[in-house]
Amino acid sequence: MMAVTVNGRQVCKSTHTSNKRIADQMLSRWETEVFEGRFHLPKSVPPAFAKWADDFLAKVAHPNTQKRYGSSLGKLKAAFSEARLSDISPELIEEYKDARLAEGVEPATINHDLRVLRRMMRLAERKRLISRNPFLEVDFLKQRPVRTPHIVTFEEEEKILAVAPAFIRALVVLILETGMRSHREALALMWDAIDFENDSIRVRESKTRAGIRNIPLSGRCKAELLRWRDMFGPEFSRFVFPNMRTPTRPLRDVRHSWEKTLKDAKLPRFLLYHLRHSYASRLSAAGVSDLFVAQMIGHSSPSILHTYAKAIDEYRRDAIRKLEEMRAAHLTWRSSSSASIN
Repeated sequence: MMAVTVNGRQVCKSTHTSNKRIADQMLSRWETEVFEGRFHLPKSVPPAFAKWADDFLAKVAHPNTQKRYGSSLGKLKAAFSEARLSDISPELIEEYKDARLAEGVEPATINHDLRVLRRMMRLAERKRLISRNPFLEVDFLKQRPVRTPHIVTFEEEEKILAVAPAFIRALVVLILETGMRSHREALALMWDAIDFENDSIRVRESKTRAGIRNIPLSGRCKAELLRWRDMFGPEFSRFVFPNMRTPTRPLRDVRHSWEKTLKDAKLPRFLLYHLRHSYASRLSAAGVSDLFVAQMIGHSSPSILHTYAKAIDEYRRDAIRKLEEMRAAHLTWRSSSSASIN
């Protein structure tokens, strides 16, 4: 417990810590704020945690971020349903971590929740709803090492396409030739977003704002999509990959079909999403700069794209030409090698 004098009145406040160094730092900060006239007490009755969580979420602008935060806040509100904002202590947070781990939840998922909570508490501290952010004494959980993505070779690609059902074949070629995100972009793709005359695909919805982009169509990708369109085109569904039972909806999950395809191709199991990494790796191998690789897969700053749209559009097409040239060179080398062996 420490005391400061504000407008002639002594105010006692708890530091909520047993660490003397942190307590001294907090006292110095409070004294400075009193001297500069910036000291304000937290509200006498801090809001309920659930109410503050709802207010916090309502101010998150981006819908994708709001959806992600909403998932974490649902878990946090259930855990702290009876607490007020000022009740959230390091001990309570540690109990939350232990309870989630006991449920079998991955550390990475728990850390997502903790980051949202930390941001909430920082904002509450700035607004003087709490005297101190409890995260000063909270550590994030150690996560498992990130799995190295499987980069698909041209030989592996041929094996996959040789055994894949038609819709998996079209999906694989699409991702390998465009770098689209498998679920948010490729499986959600609509026919009217593909411009076959000008050889481009318009990504309208993505994980990030930078993901809204135009992607040039390679000749190979265009041919594969046209073949797929002859089978299940716009007359059947507006989605390129429709749910066959409900054509008004897109496919949501191809995990079982994808794993069966890998098994039939006698390849080790890896995620469909790794095809996107393979596309980026191939662009880099073809000599495309890291900046434009990032832009091609939707990881770049949208301000750059808008400012230099025309130049970047041409560079994207050049990147696709390099990719096709590398593929052609690989196929030529394989053909010549086979001929020399024979």
